[in-house]
Amino acid sequence: VRLAPAWICEGLSPSTASLDRVKKLSIYARERVPYAWLVDPLAQTLEVLQLDNGRWTILLTSEKANVVRAEPFDAMELDLALLWEPE
Repeated sequence: VRLAPAWICEGLSPSTASLDRVKKLSIYARERVPYAWLVDPLAQTLEVLQLDNGRWTILLTSEKANVVRAEPFDAMELDLALLWEPE
């Protein structure tokens, strides 16, 4: 692959969350991926990050059944309840 993606989404798990948050986000920043989503199905959270001058800025944190507009797909609403298994 010669071109960085415009967006990545990482599904976090207890065994990989540290790797995803530390090592992978550093690689994505180095490769200039402009947006990253971190989805935690256990905590039922979504974090939306944007790369700004080589540093990640949190644009949005949301949880449970909220409906959000999350960059870079903010033209449409995303119902987070659709991401989680029913309780």
